[in-house]
Amino acid sequence: MTGLTVLLPPSETKREGGDRTRTLDLRALSFPELIDERAAVITAARSVSSEESSARTALKLGPKSIGERLRNLELETSGTMPAIERYTGVLYDPLGAVDAPEATRNWWAEHVVVQSAMFGPIGAGDRIPAYRLSHDSRLGALRLAAHWPTASSRALAQLGDGLVLDLRSEGYRKLGPVPGAVAPRVVSVDGTGRRRALNHWNKTAKGRLVALLGRTAAAVASMDDLVDWAAGNGVVLERGADGWDLVAESLEPVTA
Repeated sequence: MTGLTVLLPPSETKREGGDRTRTLDLRALSFPELIDERAAVITAARSVSSEESSARTALKLGPKSIGERLRNLELETSGTMPAIERYTGVLYDPLGAVDAPEATRNWWAEHVVVQSAMFGPIGAGDRIPAYRLSHDSRLGALRLAAHWPTASSRALAQLGDGLVLDLRSEGYRKLGPVPGAVAPRVVSVDGTGRRRALNHWNKTAKGRLVALLGRTAAAVASMDDLVDWAAGNGVVLERGADGWDLVAESLEPVTA
């Protein structure tokens, strides 16, 4: 990772399938020093997923999603795909990762890190299987809130002195705190200029921002660079009273 690093949360929803000739290789993931922490979470997730009763409580599964526990029993044998393709939902769908140009995908692979509950921080291009686990899942004696923060923060410290743009949700930010990271607030601006913070739909704006960064192969190494890039691409990124504001409307798709 050089210059700019973008931190993303994972998504609860995931694309099925993957290349069955390329199964999970913990040694091949970014930040390989986390191999022991990753193995411990996999073991704990497999244990609570082995029976419907324990999986229902530990993974917060309902009748329609209880089958997702089986993903955790097949982590080392199921097919993999790049993390940027595996995750779906309101943040990841705007990326269009499956059909994105190679240059865009290469930018993401170099600059985007996803904070996974299962694997800790991973690169956007790292190949992972489908799984079911959230930042607040209960894995018996293993508490994700205690297991990941120190190890993840130590790994992420390797990112160096460049700009870290933290687009993670609060729960995943706690799994790997990064001092000095810039975490913009996504806001909506009405006709009077009044701003209000967005909740669920802030993910869409974040996805569109990361998509545009990749498509333009943004060369950014500081906050000043990011502000200049934003201005040149029609994105409104301004310093507010409590930090930086990203205006969602400036990331709306252009319509004819």
